[in-house]
Amino acid sequence: MHHLHLLHAASNTPMIELRNCSPNPDVRFFAKLEGWNPTGSVKDRIVREMLVSARDQGRLQPGGTVIEASTGNTGIALAMAGSALGYGVRVVMPRNVLPEIPRAIAVYGASVEWVPAEDGVRRAIEVARATAEREGWFFLDQFCNPDNVRAHYESTGPEILEDVPDVDIFVAGLGTGGTVTGVGRRLKEANPKTKIVAVEPHPGNQVQGLKSLTDGFVPPILDLDLLDAKILVRSQHAFRAAAELMKREAVFGGVSSGAVLHAALKLAPRLDKGNVVLLFADNGWKYLGTNLWTAPPADASEDELDDMDETIWW
Repeated sequence: MHHLHLLHAASNTPMIELRNCSPNPDVRFFAKLEGWNPTGSVKDRIVREMLVSARDQGRLQPGGTVIEASTGNTGIALAMAGSALGYGVRVVMPRNVLPEIPRAIAVYGASVEWVPAEDGVRRAIEVARATAEREGWFFLDQFCNPDNVRAHYESTGPEILEDVPDVDIFVAGLGTGGTVTGVGRRLKEANPKTKIVAVEPHPGNQVQGLKSLTDGFVPPILDLDLLDAKILVRSQHAFRAAAELMKREAVFGGVSSGAVLHAALKLAPRLDKGNVVLLFADNGWKYLGTNLWTAPPADASEDELDDMDETIWW
């Protein structure tokens, strides 16, 4: 009964209709709540796929150590999955992540190695790769690993089509590129007219988990040909939309979910009618240390907004 293993809980997340967010009653918004996965994010799906595949192919030995560069959710997902499968885990992160993230990683018994904030995720990737080679560890490599895309092609995409067979627009954050590539490919096979929209932070804005391609790092697994549009969102707009989501729908989404909602609201006026599916990559619990929900940044000062843009929010 292998399907009872904890890792198999990372799938079949709920799809709900956001009844109070769409500006047009004929344009329906549906949200895929990835915060319902075991560690509260979509990353549980890809980590499971990457680890199990590496194990089955003999690239990862029993009791081995896995190392990965992450700004948050993948690190937490890996710490959980490594613990569940009996692997040691080391996560390399830039210093400007939310404090809850290393705490959650530590709870699962994994260790964190830091790189300076200004060196960012690219430096974290270099350190993880070099350490893996030196120590003989397995480098998970979410930005390059095709199992990342496959997880979404084989599970997230089909789940979406089961709940919403006719998808006009699919909106998701751009992190590793795995979600938009894997889900996008599956949805376009079902209906070539489906539009795939990637949401990115504005250059210099750090929306947790989202990467800005203009900051110079294009994930190798991202298939740009699948994208019909790319929407840039500023941190404060992502915060504001996350607060609105809570107020209107009682959905506690993370900051990137706010970014995705903000993007969907920009797209909705272009449709007369149709179904828009929003992928909410995580829930809001790990952002509770901020005053995001009690005082959204509508009237924040420029200094506060600058501070916001220097934290990695996903």
